[in-house]
Amino acid sequence: MKLAYSFCFIILIFQVPYLTFSQNVKIDISPEKISIGNTLKITITVNNEQIKNYGPFPEIKGFRKSGISSSSSTNFINGKMSSSQSIIQNYISTEIGTFDIESFTINVNGRNINVNGKLIEVDNSYDDPKQSPFNNFFDPFDDPFDNFFDRNNEEFYEIEADAFLNLSTDKESVYVGEGFNTTLSFFVSENNVADMRFYELGKQLTEIIKKIKPANCWEENFNIENISSIPVVLNNKRYNQYKIFEATYYPLNNEKINFPILELELIKYKISKRPSFFGRNKIEDFEKFYSKPLSVSIKNLPPHPLQENISVGKYRMKEKIDLKTISTGESLNYDFEIFGEGNISAINEPKIEISTIDFYPPNSQQNIQREKGKVFGSKKFNYYAVPSEPGNYDLSNKIQWIYFDPYKKKYDTLKSSINLNVKGESKTIKSLIDKKENDILDLLNYNDNQLENIKKQEDITQILNIITLTLFIVFSFFLIYRKYE
Repeated sequence: MKLAYSFCFIILIFQVPYLTFSQNVKIDISPEKISIGNTLKITITVNNEQIKNYGPFPEIKGFRKSGISSSSSTNFINGKMSSSQSIIQNYISTEIGTFDIESFTINVNGRNINVNGKLIEVDNSYDDPKQSPFNNFFDPFDDPFDNFFDRNNEEFYEIEADAFLNLSTDKESVYVGEGFNTTLSFFVSENNVADMRFYELGKQLTEIIKKIKPANCWEENFNIENISSIPVVLNNKRYNQYKIFEATYYPLNNEKINFPILELELIKYKISKRPSFFGRNKIEDFEKFYSKPLSVSIKNLPPHPLQENISVGKYRMKEKIDLKTISTGESLNYDFEIFGEGNISAINEPKIEISTIDFYPPNSQQNIQREKGKVFGSKKFNYYAVPSEPGNYDLSNKIQWIYFDPYKKKYDTLKSSINLNVKGESKTIKSLIDKKENDILDLLNYNDNQLENIKKQEDITQILNIITLTLFIVFSFFLIYRKYE
């Protein structure tokens, strides 16, 4: 029996890490009812851990994958940090009806997470699904056992690909601290007839990212794991864009950023000159695509006493206080929240200059969204404060946060709009009186000690005088005795 208990205990120990991880992962499918053409989302949320890898997301009948977005949240409460990160797979509904998403398993950070199925209802008028423009790009009937021995066979010919690799930024010049979005995409024309597919993309992407990331920038990575197509129009020509990598960079200094030529290798098939029903009609070949080099110029911020520690972006604020009328010595809670577009991680707490109200170091909560080429979010500072002096306080001159707006090209200040009424007696004066009383008591205690020491010194002095007088008398008798001897 003891052996059985021990065995069960060992099994439980090994299961604890898995159970803990499963509790930190949440997968949500929403909404349950949508209109045709609208978006269904499958969201992976991981608490207190980074999403290092995930997927693949399932294919859903009646829906088409339409891109992935991500978000993150960081909170600091009483000096302890908690965080969450989310990956959202978007699906566009293409048919009406009720669709049963069967239960599936998705891998998150090396662990398989079981997801319960759900019924999704799609209503409204029916639109014929558009013919997919990507049929030539990914071939689901490709024979994976094709070999390379016939690559140079003259019975096969090459079709020129109507496609290109492109690295782009949304801005050519930015200020120090201002973000710019960087995207590496592969574009395939809707008129393309060459049969292509990605080749060892994960391995290639690892090397590409090393070349893209500037050394002098803070990075907000959009974490693209599953590549999907986006229809776009360039120069009046329709393309399908495959986003391979996307990030927003925030320069930390004024060094010019130079992006090198990037290389991406794809499998491209050669086509048989004499196709037949039983023969092989295509063979694998490889083709490399190259992006053009790119540069972004960095401008210094205009002169300002705080320019080395200024946030750059487009921001607004909201605030909250639990008490607008309070007595001295009582406590209040005050929230100062900054939100908008920019480097949310770099936002510092506001400047507070009120000597008669004690503001303690704040707790902070941070939320970051990365979507549609933008990084936006909020950072909230929660203060605990205790006023010591009565009076009416206009906090607009006391609580401020300065930032640089790159769109307006000037510094701006977010100010509090709260008026605080503090009643009661001065705690500062009372504190000074108490301090003075304590000082007097300390001084009296010190003087008492000194008097005790003086009395001891007087006793010693009297003894020495007696000894001296005795010696003098003895010496005098000695001289008289010598004289009459």
